[in-house]
Amino acid sequence: MAQAIQKITLSVARDIPFNKLVLGQQNVRKIKAGISIEELAEDIAHRGLLASLNVRAELDGEGNETGIYRIPAGGRRYRALELLVSQKRLGKTAGVPCIVSRGDTLDVEDSLAENVHRVQLHPLDQYRAFQSLREQGLGEEEIAARFFISVATVKQRLRLASVSPRLLDLYATDEMTLEQIMAFSISNDHLRQEQVWDTVSRSHAREAYYIRRLLTETAIRASDRRAVYVGVEAYDAAGGIVMHDLFEQDRGGWLQDPALLEQLVIEKLAIDAETLKATEGWKWVEAAVDFPYGHTSGLRRFYGEQVDMTEDELARYDILKGEYLKLDADHASAGEYSKETEKRLEELRNELDRIDDRPNVFDPEEVARGGAFISIGAGGELKIERGFVRPDDEPTVNVDARTDDVDGDTEVATNGVVATCEVSLAAAQGEEEDDAARPLPDRLVLDLTAARTIALRNALANDPVTAYIAVLHAFVLKTFYRYGSDSCLELALQSARFSQTEGLADTVWAKETDQRHEAWGQDLPKNPNALWNFLTALDEVSRQVLFAHCASLSLNSVIEPWNKRTRAIAHADRVARSMGFDMVEAGWTPTAANYFGRVTKAHILQAVREAKGEQSAQLIDHLKKSDMAREAERLLVASGWLPEPLRIPADEIEPCATNDGAGDLGDDGAGDAAAADPPAVLTDEPRTDELQEDLDAAE
Repeated sequence: MAQAIQKITLSVARDIPFNKLVLGQQNVRKIKAGISIEELAEDIAHRGLLASLNVRAELDGEGNETGIYRIPAGGRRYRALELLVSQKRLGKTAGVPCIVSRGDTLDVEDSLAENVHRVQLHPLDQYRAFQSLREQGLGEEEIAARFFISVATVKQRLRLASVSPRLLDLYATDEMTLEQIMAFSISNDHLRQEQVWDTVSRSHAREAYYIRRLLTETAIRASDRRAVYVGVEAYDAAGGIVMHDLFEQDRGGWLQDPALLEQLVIEKLAIDAETLKATEGWKWVEAAVDFPYGHTSGLRRFYGEQVDMTEDELARYDILKGEYLKLDADHASAGEYSKETEKRLEELRNELDRIDDRPNVFDPEEVARGGAFISIGAGGELKIERGFVRPDDEPTVNVDARTDDVDGDTEVATNGVVATCEVSLAAAQGEEEDDAARPLPDRLVLDLTAARTIALRNALANDPVTAYIAVLHAFVLKTFYRYGSDSCLELALQSARFSQTEGLADTVWAKETDQRHEAWGQDLPKNPNALWNFLTALDEVSRQVLFAHCASLSLNSVIEPWNKRTRAIAHADRVARSMGFDMVEAGWTPTAANYFGRVTKAHILQAVREAKGEQSAQLIDHLKKSDMAREAERLLVASGWLPEPLRIPADEIEPCATNDGAGDLGDDGAGDAAAADPPAVLTDEPRTDELQEDLDAAE
């Protein structure tokens, strides 16, 4: 026999005067969350009460209704109505829609059930509702004001309109997370969005940051130096499109048209180059986004003189310096930190730097034959390198011009090239050859000067100080005076160029070297004839620093395919060990640009395996090479891993090389056995086909 289904009786609904309602004490909501009571009151005043209050009749001791109703669920709505009554915007006896519960449940159950069973609106439904309101004419600010939420929240939800409908459907069925769908909103290209989702859905890497990276890999960040140099406003005015991420800090967004940006950069650099050439009078100005490291090789460099301080500037500088020294001393001796003092010290430092940073004035004759390079600095600022002379622009030698050098010898001066002239006085006066002293025979001059050379060598060997200065003098001539005087010391100081290697000029090592070279170039005398006296007057510490700088420019530890330079590389390792040098401590870290993107997938996996273990390698072994390179870069951050050519072999005890036949000191002799074992990259082992293909592609 079928059992009868019991019918459900719903609680009755009716309007109850506000003054007959009291707030129950069993409401489970104790913590404030969401919009405030004031905002809820304004919403009720605008659109009325959208949800009835849940109430129960108060009973007396005999179980009869007293006419008063308590509210177990709906306390925030009651307080909002109470606020409107106190503001006299709602009458005390105004009817309030209520549901009168008559069940056997407890008050606390009603309160808990109303809050637990409440489901937050799905973000996609919220977006569609906002989209409908906007289509009806409401602006983003008005929508935000009506629902007491931030304008940014409204914009974020409306941004979902840029996402492919197919992806929105996946999000609606919980096949995609909110973070993922927000990442896709960065782009308006639905086809590209779907391609990216098809890619990430087949891999383990589905994080939002990875989706953003794939969507923006062909775009340029607004913080890129080229974008900063041109200006996003100029790019936008030229018709460029900028992508923005409303859900993350996007640092200005991404520029979607790299070709347009490159065109704007070239045009602006050309204008700046012409302006510099016209205003300062340079013979030539070369402009490029960036120049390769060593682009000034073969050019003579000259420096300007800094403008002297005016009397007012000098007086102000002394006042500021005095204030700074006193304040700094007081601050150092004070027991407590003072933010105001630190701020004032910083202001004084900036003002002193501003006075010190005076422009340089160049010789007009040198400017007329010289030039400058302009490029874009790391921060998007215009970078100008002034004072370079090409060999073809050097003045011609005037053999008739005669002048006295600093030692009083008669010499021919030709733009730093000095040639000693021993001209017979009798021949110069046109006297008869019979009455004048004939020039000495060439053979005799050779013998005499050979004897002088041997004696001078012996004397120099017994005077280490002068020998050190003489070598330093030769080094500085070769380093700073490319077309200066020759040296009697036949020392060859060569500096290898690495213009084929991209990014070297932006490394901290190259910048420190350039700054050091620039500083010495400003201090050294302009005339090479005055260099010897300058070096002898220099203090010992400064001489050593200058010597080390010149010597460092000759170091070359490059392994070339056609020249393994086994013994030279082993010597470079020995120098590095002596200094405690390590590429990790120097700041090198593997990236997709400098390593992972230029080797095979096997090499990438081997690097991850060495640094992070087999499990990490398995996480990326299914990716395409470009994605694998980027993930490897992320995994190996701060790992300390180095590729084999950058590792220094362990120090070994080596037998001393002598000239007694025990070992050949030549480059190709058996003496190689005395050197440390060279890195594997120096050996001539055949490459795998995959590695050879990568190398061919790189070249």
